[in-house]
Amino acid sequence: MSLQGKLISEINIKCDGDVFHEIIKYKPHDIFRICSDKIQNMDIHEGELGNIGSVKSWKFTHGGKEIVVKEVIEEIDDEKKLIKKKVIEGDLLEYYKSFYVTIQVEIKGENNLATWIIEYEKKNANVPDPHTYMELLLNMSKDIETHHFN
Repeated sequence: MSLQGKLISEINIKCDGDVFHEIIKYKPHDIFRICSDKIQNMDIHEGELGNIGSVKSWKFTHGGKEIVVKEVIEEIDDEKKLIKKKVIEGDLLEYYKSFYVTIQVEIKGENNLATWIIEYEKKNANVPDPHTYMELLLNMSKDIETHHFN
């Protein structure tokens, strides 16, 4: 049984795809305000928003527990509207040796597509695949869409 895995989920978003990408890249503080029932805080530790190497921490509720993670942006491709982040500290690393999150937005007129990818390696076979974390990302996307579509 492999301990490495990859989850991919797509969600249609009716809000402007460029705006969605810009929020993820430059306005993470807006995300925790929009999704305040899910995310309690976001802090910038190093670098500038929207730049490779910038480090942020997030505090969010998952499964009734408060989770804290620190991430670094490893890749940005504005042409593809892609951002890849690596978790470098925090609660997730108690269960996973590595944890990466990638978001890519495809602009298709009024029906844009946000693709979330989670790549991970579990510390052991008893650790569940991170489906509930993917669900959190998809719900967060819906909240951002609702906020900006209205």
